[in-house]
Amino acid sequence: MIISIIVAMDEQRGIGKEGRLPWHLSADLKRFKRLTMGHHLIMGRKTHESIGRPLPGRTMIVITRNRSYAAEGCLIAASLKAAIAIAEKGGETEAFIAGGGQIFTQALEFADRIYLTLVHTVVKADVFFPEYKPDSWIEAEHSYHPADERNQFPFTFKNYEKVDLDKSHLWHIIHPNLLEKDCEEDE
Repeated sequence: MIISIIVAMDEQRGIGKEGRLPWHLSADLKRFKRLTMGHHLIMGRKTHESIGRPLPGRTMIVITRNRSYAAEGCLIAASLKAAIAIAEKGGETEAFIAGGGQIFTQALEFADRIYLTLVHTVVKADVFFPEYKPDSWIEAEHSYHPADERNQFPFTFKNYEKVDLDKSHLWHIIHPNLLEKDCEEDE
């Protein structure tokens, strides 16, 4: 099973303010829905409560240490490892981890992929995506989008794959376009 982080952050890793997303990006919401539809979606209690309801078409797993916590239409797990086990037992092929900050910190150890929306602004955030080692990830894809009437700020979708140190010598075979791009920039 692939374990993926899905996150939108500003240029200083800000991801939330007062329990809400600090921007409105219609394209990001559509991408989130398209990627996560039909999959297990794992999140912490605070993130779930900020959404306020189960999202249709996904099996939502809420992580909380509160044993009496109940969330209508959601499964409950006591830890990230337990949530991943629930998704795997359910036959999942790719589970998505959607936050918040503490869950992302734990998830970096397990994640195989990051679907990042880099929002080209800086907001007064109170929750941040954790620092991570860039050399542990290869950018597999990116696309820039300017601000418009439906997207408050310009942003870039970026997909990262974790570097498998045992197979890192093969990355140019998996992503030959990145090697070609790097060679062109050197000329």
